[in-house]
Amino acid sequence: MGSVFSIASMFDTGWDWRVFWNITASLSILLAFFNLLPIPALDGGYVSIFTLRSDYRQSTFGQICGGGQLYWIFPPIGLMIFALGLDISRLF
Repeated sequence: MGSVFSIASMFDTGWDWRVFWNITASLSILLAFFNLLPIPALDGGYVSIFTLRSDYRQSTFGQICGGGQLYWIFPPIGLMIFALGLDISRLF
């Protein structure tokens, strides 16, 4: 697990287009998968809330879940801070 420093260390000092595009494609696919998880703060959470809202046909259901999304943003932010902390500890 890592953040920007780990991603930067994946690239060599020399430039190779094939390695660059392979890493870029891998990061893009991982980001798309992570973004579709049904965590309410991410896009998958919005899709699941809108799906449940259309199933139950209640106008207040989206408002109740929408207010809870504020609290669900903290776990992904905490994970990013943890990954950045791991990278910084590896540097020293």
